[in-house]
Amino acid sequence: MNKILIITAPSGAGKTSITKFLMNKFPMLTFSVSAATRQPRGTEQDGVDYHFMNADDFKYKIQHNEFIEWEMVYEGKYYGTLKSELERIWQLGKIPVLDIDVKGAIHVQQQFNKGTLSLFIEPPSVDELKKRLLSRGTETTETLADRLNKASYELSFKSYFNKIVINTDLAIACAEAEKIVYDFLNT
Repeated sequence: MNKILIITAPSGAGKTSITKFLMNKFPMLTFSVSAATRQPRGTEQDGVDYHFMNADDFKYKIQHNEFIEWEMVYEGKYYGTLKSELERIWQLGKIPVLDIDVKGAIHVQQQFNKGTLSLFIEPPSVDELKKRLLSRGTETTETLADRLNKASYELSFKSYFNKIVINTDLAIACAEAEKIVYDFLNT
């Protein structure tokens, strides 16, 4: 049976840091590169961090059923998981790690109920989340408000996931996630 590890969280909760930690610990995990219509940030590379594409290309792939899941996460900003990406990873005998938004994670869980572990990374508070987002230096007043509103909404879905890891301290959260993933990989 093909397994999938889903890691989801509100933006700024530590999802990417925990995902990178887990991938370093478990060599059988392979990052599933999501598709996105947003512009690359910093040193992000096409095909490594995301499959960057324009909205027309993304919509074409939606119409041709090429996504396992997709969402318009923010107005005009699409994100999704390509079926071809999961197939590529399974062909390598590896387990895809999906670092995706909450709604997308729920859709994947519904399609691949067996063999799927979903981790919800929860920030200790919305105030702490705001501090983390501000420390990135990438948020405008408007995008910060959007992300915080979305985070409050996403937190209401945490009970839909197999396991919740509260990220008050990154090292402790990583250790907790490591134990959960170890158990999943060895069952």
